Amino acid sequence: MSSTRSRKGAAGQPVACAEDVAHADSQIMSCSPAGLPASARVLFAVVNANGTLARGLGATSVTRLAAGMYQVVFDQDVTAAGYVGTVGPAGGDGLAPSGAIAVAPRTGIPNAVFVETYAADGHVDRPFHLAVLA
Repeated sequence: MSSTRSRKGAAGQPVACAEDVAHADSQIMSCSPAGLPASARVLFAVVNANGTLARGLGATSVTRLAAGMYQVVFDQDVTAAGYVGTVGPAGGDGLAPSGAIAVAPRTGIPNAVFVETYAADGHVDRPFHLAVLA
């Protein structure tokens, strides 16, 4: 089964060679939920640097609390979940400015995650991707 994603290289990335494309296509498998509880969900949010929600699954809102500090609210309790964040573009192309990210449960709000984004000189607004494994 071949992926339907575009093969066009994004700005700043080398174009994939035919061998790499074929190898990646050979790795596509069904997403079997084996071993996961029936209630398991993968939630995500893609957030613009200004704190607006670009898209998501289970994400209901984002609030920019201060420079480089955000609150991402989901439609279920995420206190026992795992969180993975990365600085990344909210759009479909290019690269985000360099930076770092930290994620943690939101104090006092069981269905929210606290996100901080940084540059070398401290907190700074950056677009990011957040995955919540609940």
